[in-house]
Amino acid sequence: MAAPEAETISLEARRRRIKFRAWHRGMLETDLLLGRFANAEVDRLGEAECDVFDALLEALDRDVFAWATGETPTPPEFDTPLFARIIAFHGGFFPART
Repeated sequence: MAAPEAETISLEARRRRIKFRAWHRGMLETDLLLGRFANAEVDRLGEAECDVFDALLEALDRDVFAWATGETPTPPEFDTPLFARIIAFHGGFFPART
């Protein structure tokens, strides 16, 4: 789901906002998980992937981290190729997801 203002701002502005929000979550572990990925990859994301990232940024920190670590199953709406890329980006730090 896209942010309501997504249609009115440029893709570049959305990418900058995603980077900022990815680093300012409130839980350090989730900041690192999403922020490092955002810094390295967000400039390559298209509109649809930015929509997915925006939706992920709306999820609670503790939930995102629990999904990444495999502590709880990832809900279908967040079990996306982008989330898999975020996990893979961290090079095996997180357990393999099935």
